Amino acid sequence: MTDLVERFVRWLLVEKGYSPHTADGYQRDLLEFQRFCGGVLSPESITSSLVQAFVGSLYASNASASVARKLSALRTFFRFLLREKVIESDPVAGIVGPKLGHALPAFLTVDEVFSLLETPATSDRYWRRDRAVMEVLYATGMRVAELVGCNREDVDLAAEMVRVRGKGRKERLVPFGRAAHEALEQYLPEREALCIARVQRGREPEQRALFLNGRGTRLSARSVERSIQTYALRAGIGVTVTPHALRHSFATHLLEMGADLRTVQELLGHVSLSTTQKYTHINIDHLAKVYDQAHPQAQKKQP
Repeated sequence: MTDLVERFVRWLLVEKGYSPHTADGYQRDLLEFQRFCGGVLSPESITSSLVQAFVGSLYASNASASVARKLSALRTFFRFLLREKVIESDPVAGIVGPKLGHALPAFLTVDEVFSLLETPATSDRYWRRDRAVMEVLYATGMRVAELVGCNREDVDLAAEMVRVRGKGRKERLVPFGRAAHEALEQYLPEREALCIARVQRGREPEQRALFLNGRGTRLSARSVERSIQTYALRAGIGVTVTPHALRHSFATHLLEMGADLRTVQELLGHVSLSTTQKYTHINIDHLAKVYDQAHPQAQKKQP
């Protein structure tokens, strides 16, 4: 069973193009299931009743979203085993997961985004890099994993376009505006200095990664998250700001300004339009608020 899980994780990374973070999460979930199974070592011995018992046990210490995620990991794993002809039937087939509410994604107002992006320059060594990171995230709506995976050759400053590698290694071209262009131009000499410093320390230079850390290697998603939280605190924004909040803000603000849903879907790299449609709920709430504030009839007091 352990060997099959390792094969499955390699398949996720190499063939499906999953991020290491996602693959690690699937592996943890499968190892938890393996511990629950105890002496059952063969996948052919795993029954639907055993899977159902495992899912039922999860509710005692997990939220519904966590149960759904663990069930998804099992479902993907056993479909992989079917594909590899390791098993003849899927023990997860027919097992229904928990019903999840459709929580609206967190996003910032336009003023809050501007406050974040216009945080005054400080003595921070990597301020130009961090500003470029935030400008590019908001300008393109890309995921943080896509951002840190960007290479220097993916960015065309003259055309103001960036090639983004999304989930499943699917690529898309996303435009960016003047502000992101200027921030990148200011950062690139700093990137060059980091490469030179790395060579001077006797290390191989990082030739490809667009955003570098202090060691001259590819910046991590966690570092991006920490820096954005730091700048949000300095800007006085009263909510938790994450890279994903900038992605949600990008989509929400485009819709508020009249962009059509299909265009936003393409820019975000969503496979299904239904994934993008969650932003229409935010947009409708915004329109209703504007209507209530601006329409003369809406302002009349009710008898």
